Amino acid sequence: MIQVLRTPAEFKAWRKNQKGSVGFVPTMGALHSGHEELMKNARRENDVVVLSIFVNPTQFNDPKDFEKYPLTWDQDLKIAENNKVDAIFYPRYPDMYPDEYRYKVSENTYSKLLDGAHRPGHFDGVLSVVMKLFNVVDPTKAYFGEKDFQQLSLIKGMVEAFFMKVEIVPVATVRESDGLAKSSRNLLLTKEEREKAPIIYKTITTVKSAEEATKALTAAGFEVDYVTDVQGRRFVAARLGSVRLIDNVQI
Repeated sequence: MIQVLRTPAEFKAWRKNQKGSVGFVPTMGALHSGHEELMKNARRENDVVVLSIFVNPTQFNDPKDFEKYPLTWDQDLKIAENNKVDAIFYPRYPDMYPDEYRYKVSENTYSKLLDGAHRPGHFDGVLSVVMKLFNVVDPTKAYFGEKDFQQLSLIKGMVEAFFMKVEIVPVATVRESDGLAKSSRNLLLTKEEREKAPIIYKTITTVKSAEEATKALTAAGFEVDYVTDVQGRRFVAARLGSVRLIDNVQI
């Protein structure tokens, strides 16, 4: 049986009794096969596997975006069981933010670019909650997907800057058969939008320049936040209706 632990104190009490390495997969729920790949890696490489499910409000710029984020607890629990997760940390906001977010973790350079330029404060929320989760879970290794490559890079940087002992393990982006990067936000796409969404991946992998990719996506009906080539990777963020999709590939 999976242990479901709701408070930091409850989790820490359970954690004291665990022996060996702990692999940790932090999520906001609405689990899919991309998350499963993280869990499989954690299971293969560790004695104990912990999953967290917490829809973190401090990383949402738009309250409406937070309110409509998909909540799929029953399905999430089944997926966790199928992947042999030992424990789920499933906290509430007051337990994670007893200070009401007066204290936060900020990065002042890379977090202001790409997604950070379009979502002010987003990465403060991400880094703050990840540090809190690391302090509660005390993992040996933590697993993050390369789909959120900027997030992955910032978390690795935070771990190095604060001399944290956790090892950050990147896992390659998992895609649908048509190339669309797996994401919980895909559940919010209409049927027509879902059919159009794979154009993002096709465009960024076939068009020569970021400028051409921007023009192609705009012509296809996307509202493009950015297409940018940085240090050998091409990053994109574009909207279909009310859903904002991100992706990146090595070039």
